[in-house]
Amino acid sequence: MVDDGSSARADKWLWAARFFRTRSLASQAIDLGRVRIAGERIKPARAVKLGERLEIHAGDQILVVVVRALSAQRGPASAARTLYEETTESIARRERIRAQNASDPARSRQGRPTKRDRRRIEGMLGR
Repeated sequence: MVDDGSSARADKWLWAARFFRTRSLASQAIDLGRVRIAGERIKPARAVKLGERLEIHAGDQILVVVVRALSAQRGPASAARTLYEETTESIARRERIRAQNASDPARSRQGRPTKRDRRRIEGMLGR
């Protein structure tokens, strides 16, 4: 899984590390500025090198990872996890947000409203 080259394209590496489902989604995220290296916006063809810190904005999460290995080929998830190491600050931030979301009762309900919920909503709206 580890490439013997000294660098890999940013979009290919993000795809191989399974941060994005497709390479085009990785490229699009880079173009939108959701992936930064050393705080600066990059282009999809920029070379990612060992030891660089990437800041990845994925949904409501901000992941900060350090590149530990290079690969331009997508493999199993177990191999993809060896390509990077998430920083302790990033892990702590994710856990803090997860705890806040778990304690918020408005976020605990997911999915479509039940028939009973729909009737209550329509009752409040006066329908």
